[in-house]
Amino acid sequence: MRRFVLFIAGFALLASFAGCSKSGQTGLEYPQTRRVAQVDTMFGTVVADPYRWLENDVREDTAVANWVDEENKVTFAYLNAIPERDRIHAKLEKVWNYERESPLLKRGGRYFYDHNDGLQNQAVVFYKDSLTGPAHQLFDPNTWSEDATVALADFEVSHDGRYVAYGIADGGTDWRTWRIRDMRTGKDLPDKLEWVKFNTPQWAPDDKGIYYCRYPAPKEGEAFQQSNYNMTLYLHKLGTNQSQDAQIYANPEQPDLGFQVGRTEAGDRYLTLQIWHAGHDNLLSYMDLKNPNKGFMPVVTEWGSEYNYLGSDGPESYFRTDDGAPNYRIIAIDVRKPDKANWREIVPESEDAIEGTELVGNYVVVNYLHDVSSRLAVYSLKGEHVHDLSLPGLGTVSGMHGSRADNELFFQFSSFATPLQNHRVDVASGEDTIYWKSTVDIDVSQFTVTQVFYESKDGTRIPMFLTYRKDLQRDGNNPTILYGYGGFNASMTPYYSSTRLTWCAMGGVYAIANIRGGGEYGKAWHEAGMKLNKQNVFDDFIAAAQWLIDNKYTSTPKLAINGGSNGGLLVGACEVQRPDLFGACVPQVGVMDMLRFNKFTAGRFWTDDYGSPEVEDQFRALYAYSPYHNIKDGTKYPPTFITTADTD
Repeated sequence: MRRFVLFIAGFALLASFAGCSKSGQTGLEYPQTRRVAQVDTMFGTVVADPYRWLENDVREDTAVANWVDEENKVTFAYLNAIPERDRIHAKLEKVWNYERESPLLKRGGRYFYDHNDGLQNQAVVFYKDSLTGPAHQLFDPNTWSEDATVALADFEVSHDGRYVAYGIADGGTDWRTWRIRDMRTGKDLPDKLEWVKFNTPQWAPDDKGIYYCRYPAPKEGEAFQQSNYNMTLYLHKLGTNQSQDAQIYANPEQPDLGFQVGRTEAGDRYLTLQIWHAGHDNLLSYMDLKNPNKGFMPVVTEWGSEYNYLGSDGPESYFRTDDGAPNYRIIAIDVRKPDKANWREIVPESEDAIEGTELVGNYVVVNYLHDVSSRLAVYSLKGEHVHDLSLPGLGTVSGMHGSRADNELFFQFSSFATPLQNHRVDVASGEDTIYWKSTVDIDVSQFTVTQVFYESKDGTRIPMFLTYRKDLQRDGNNPTILYGYGGFNASMTPYYSSTRLTWCAMGGVYAIANIRGGGEYGKAWHEAGMKLNKQNVFDDFIAAAQWLIDNKYTSTPKLAINGGSNGGLLVGACEVQRPDLFGACVPQVGVMDMLRFNKFTAGRFWTDDYGSPEVEDQFRALYAYSPYHNIKDGTKYPPTFITTADTD
């Protein structure tokens, strides 16, 4: 259970760094790391890169593998000596051992969901033939590998409910292998789709085949290093070999493009294709399946806006878009008359950003973000506001699913101190039933959850959530974790975590800063933390830390910052810019070299958010905050716990 071990290690280390530990460990001796005379000149700037050799794949380079082993010896020797570790392990194991269940997904006349009985590494997928019928097991990924590193990535049910296509992820890689299971026999067909990445296959309207996109097979030994180009759309016919699949669409003149077919309904005549490159904006095309030889016909041909496909009624398709609406709106486009003048607005933009949308029966259900908390509204397909749906309080709606065949909406609700609860709503009447709740072994009533607003360096008002015990004393002595992400339009909304509440039960404060770069307030909020504006993200996070100190929730020796992936970059950049402000730093799978991130696997897709080191003004902005390039000799940095993965 690698993830659980990491939680234990991280929490024990944070407890140690934040002043809870009496371990007294000092004088760690790290292995010597080989330096090389690698120097690049970029736009007249000489850039040293003495650790270039560590870019090599740990699975392919013995020297890198040996370096990782030696570093881990130091790490785990330290972790294993922390006195609190066993106690925290016992606490986490107790509170983590609770049932979790996804909201129902209705497809092909059946109800699908996944369930974890508590400490399972992977959730098990079940289905029911009716809401009240018995559950049948479909997939148990825990049996797919001895070390639980092979997981179910996603699945798609055929319209008639006979087949389920499912994606398999091995060891955390982005690559997916897709198989097809016959629901009548419970066995897999011989069909296998390989080298699929950044794409969810969709069933053809006749259920005799499946549309999917794949990349060319990478060179031997470079599956986890090589950048991916020339995604191609294929149609796979059931019962055939992948080598026989028909190529439906490719664009070799623009090898960096990616494609996604819109979800089809049984008998659909038109097929929608979303064309994307590095960011959230995309183009649109469609194919008339009665005249497939004409190929895909263009609908949206200019970059700059996002069109998220929701579903269709014959030739009319529905989209969530930020075209002319930074907070998003819902529109309908008739592919027979696709000119923009003919587009029909269903739900206009409002002050609250649209986080998600689902077509349910003949209704549009809209999930808005109001100051980073969910609210739900129902509209007709003509754009009439029907009613709002009530929610238990401030929190997050996730896993929202519905079917065009009926008025059933399913979703999950949770908040920082509200465990998971699954809802079934009749969208026509608004009748809401909570049909499942998780039972947790922790008294959630002992915690306070509050939202505060603070000013960043440039005066921008930033929201932040705080969770802590009700008996907390604001005396500056509370161990505090400040978490952030700040990128890629991702919203950090309230959700339940027993791990975080364990920290709070131990006397800690947990803070999430909703910094710019995310999607909490729509497109403008995102763009304010992109490319040349990225320093705003770090300023927002640093200001959050200062606010927590100024308001006596914590103090520098007691304050730890944490984030993963883009959030790992956030931690790394803030640490090198303000090493005096933090008591501990935990960057997880962070992007730390901002001058070469675009040269590996999916890194080139991130240039839309970060900018490109190959463009001079963007290079200078990246170089100014790149954690790897801004570490200074002689500086006293906070204790730092860095984690990464062998395929990241």
